[in-house]
Amino acid sequence: METLALALLGFFAVGYFVLGGADIGTGMLLPRLGRGDAERRLVLASFAPFFLGNEVWLIATAGLLIGAFLTLEGELLSGQFLVVLPLLTGWVVRDAGLWLRGRTGGRRWRAVCDAAVAGGSWAVALSWGWLLCALFTQTPGRVATGPAAVLCALAVAALFAVHGLGFAALRLTGAPYERARRLVGRGGPWQSFALTSVLMAAVVLSAGAGLPWAASAADGATLALLVPSLLVITALMVVVQTWMWHAFRKRVTRPSYL
Repeated sequence: METLALALLGFFAVGYFVLGGADIGTGMLLPRLGRGDAERRLVLASFAPFFLGNEVWLIATAGLLIGAFLTLEGELLSGQFLVVLPLLTGWVVRDAGLWLRGRTGGRRWRAVCDAAVAGGSWAVALSWGWLLCALFTQTPGRVATGPAAVLCALAVAALFAVHGLGFAALRLTGAPYERARRLVGRGGPWQSFALTSVLMAAVVLSAGAGLPWAASAADGATLALLVPSLLVITALMVVVQTWMWHAFRKRVTRPSYL
């Protein structure tokens, strides 16, 4: 059961970074891909149907971490509080910008919301890079510092941005698509998105590979109750996500969401 719980945790974490990383990366590039109000609305519409569903993977990851690896979860969240705080702040600011952008017709208000989406997305990506640096060095109870932490945060944020760029090139039309396509290069959107998806998964799995999972696992009775329930939930998540991505598989041609 312990091995199965760890496999589910890795599956949830990879699902969040691959799927959620796409909308975070696209949000990071919002000012670059969308030059005017209409173009930025189009960029937002490219990932707006997905971002809430993608965040479910992070919630599932946190829930399984708390339920099955409580000791490590406590060490991680307490030790990385200074990293988790900007991560959550960026998450809230980004989602607030997405939800509130269309509440009024003022141009300044929309500009503020666009800045919230872009700035919040950068804060989330950089925070994840900062946190992953501590996991790479196998010190989950201590915030990473020094040049290595800065380089790791920037490298992971760059990976988020390139991942979002490939996703944007698959979803957009018009001038935003042309900008994304030029930035993607000769490889093409699908090749770019597939490559960055593999890199996202590799980063997450390698960051967690050296952590003391066995020593922090819950008792057998807890895992025997938790894991079968999560298997059912995981199947439902996969079905819903598959349906959602199929339903919104076409490129966006107008700002029809949010």
